[in-house]
Amino acid sequence: MANTDYVANIKKYVADVDEGVVSGIVKHLGIALQSKDASLVSCSDPSELERVRNSFLKKKLGRTESDDELDEAIAGVCQKMSGERNKSRVTFYYLLAVHYNQQSLFA
Repeated sequence: MANTDYVANIKKYVADVDEGVVSGIVKHLGIALQSKDASLVSCSDPSELERVRNSFLKKKLGRTESDDELDEAIAGVCQKMSGERNKSRVTFYYLLAVHYNQQSLFA
């Protein structure tokens, strides 16, 4: 998927999308985006949501809130994206970065 496709998807949720941040998230995810399965987030898969919490929120964003608080943020993004059957991992991570006001990590 091209960055412009990610930007278009993110614009469904955020009016002012920073393309530099999108590029940074795409770069962070790297080869994982080659696999259709890995490029999507499944909100119905507990192990997937745990991976998002531990690998992205804790490791990449350095969040130190309780697991319950982090899970709430993830659930919020799941809710926000509930109209989409296939939730783009780039969009999902972008929305989490916005939630914590940490887009600058990717710019």
